[in-house]
Formats: sequence, C-alpha cells, structure tokens
Amino acid sequence: MKKVRKAIIPAAGLGTRFLPATKALAKEMLPIVDKPTIQFIVEEARKSGIEDIVVVDGKSKRSIEDHFDSNPELENNLAEKNKQEMLKMVQETTDINLYFIRQSHPRGLGDAVLTAKAFIGDEPFVVMLGDDLMEDKVPLTRQLMESYKETGASTLAVMKVPHEETEKYGVINPIEQVKPGLYNVSNFVEKPDPDEAPSDLAIIGRYLLTPEIFDVLERTPMGKGGELQLTDAIDELNKTQRVFAHEFKGQRFDVGNKFGWIETNIEYGLKHPQVKDELRAYIKTLGAKLTAEDEKASK
Repeated sequence: MKKVRKAIIPAAGLGTRFLPATKALAKEMLPIVDKPTIQFIVEEARKSGIEDIVVVDGKSKRSIEDHFDSNPELENNLAEKNKQEMLKMVQETTDINLYFIRQSHPRGLGDAVLTAKAFIGDEPFVVMLGDDLMEDKVPLTRQLMESYKETGASTLAVMKVPHEETEKYGVINPIEQVKPGLYNVSNFVEKPDPDEAPSDLAIIGRYLLTPEIFDVLERTPMGKGGELQLTDAIDELNKTQRVFAHEFKGQRFDVGNKFGWIETNIEYGLKHPQVKDELRAYIKTLGAKLTAEDEKASK
C-alpha cells in the first residue's frame, strides 16, 4: 500500500460571495487576523505529513503564488532591522514543496481535482478545501491518513449538521459503523433537499482518495449547477471499491461565507497573543452597548 504524500488544494473559484473584495484578490488570501486562509490549509497538510502540495488556481490568483514565494527585499529589510521573529515568519511560507496548476475554466470541484491527475499519478492523495478550517488535537487530514493505513480505501470527512442545512452539502447515506466514527456508506448525495437527505452527516472539506477516482471523473457527466461534481464521482467509485466516511469530532470554522469569515476572525482573534486582550475588552464594551440599545428600543 502506497504512502499518502500529496495533497490538492482547489483554489480556482471566483469567490463571488465576497465581492467586491475578491474582484482582484484571491478569496483564499482573505486573512484570519493576520494569516491568509490558505496558509492554515497548507500548515494542516504539513503537520499531517504531506510532502508535496499542488494548488489548482485560476485567473486573478497570482497573489497566492506571490505569498508562498520568497521576497528578498522584504527579508533583507527585516534582517537589517533585526526583526528576527518577523523574518522567520516570512521565510516559513517558502519552506514548502508547493506547485501550481491552472484550471482554465471553473467547471467545479471534480474538474479541479481532475486537473491535477498528472501531478498525483498512481498514488493516494488528499483534497483539502480552503473554505473549512479544522481544529483538533490530531489534524483532520492526519486522521484520514491514519484511517487509510487501516482500510486502504478512500475516506471522506463528515460532520453532523442541522438537518435543514443538508442542501448546502454532499450528504452520506450510512449503512453501519465499522468502528466508532467510521461509516460504511451506501451512497453519496450532492446537496439534497432536506426532505430527501438520507442523514445529517455532511461531507466537509477533507477527502482522502485513491487514484482510481480520476478514471471515474473522466466519465462522470456534469451534475448540479452544470459542474463536474466530485461527490457524484465518489458515489460511482463506491460501486466498485469501498469508500468510508470518517466523522470529525473537532471544531470546524466555515470561512466560505461572510458571517462565517467574521465569526472565525473573532474566534481566532480571541486566541491571538497580540490582539486577544483588546478584542475581549472591546466585545464586552460592545455587548454592554447593544444590551442598552435593546433595552431602550423595547421601552
């Protein structure tokens, strides 16, 4: 059984939910306090033992490449001013085996994964979506890799969501738990109507896939939204080889929408050593102000 060494980070989306900010700026470069969202994904990959990462990007995504490239002028300036901590922070973003492939047209997640076929070759790999930041003692990607060592099969990360929100996700139809938190799956459904959703276990942004998925993607027709849906291909793959679902028990931050991004910034800001005290004091002051306004409005 081959070792999982490679990861795909799809980053070719247009980021329309964050317009006008994303008209010229890659959505993946929107910061969580002081760090671009995509850097959190790359760090999770490295902590999990991933060796090579390919970012599938598109037009107006040059800022991602620049972020992970060296900047001699900045580094020299920081060195001359003896700002060693900042210098180390900047240099760490370049100490990564990172590659870039262009997805010429936004045809969906399945097409983005298929674009990286030559990079992956005949190895198992992980797909890591930038809209989801995951926190747990063991990185979620590492959890999937450990599961693969036991099963040798494709494994998706899932998490329970409110039933009315199933229409936003791919959802699994579980058969049984083969062990606590690991499900055998009958089929996978892309964004079902809540009335038709087979469970509340939604696919979240981490996948471990065997290379056979590429052959399936190549013959999968366009699905919802006129896009090549990765969920559809996984459902087809499940007919010829097992695909498991691993339930994530940690904390997930959805940065793919405005409120989720703001919420994540607050949560991370409350842990950030440089701003946590001021932010906590501000939230308390703001809370008291809003309470006073609500009481005044109710009279």
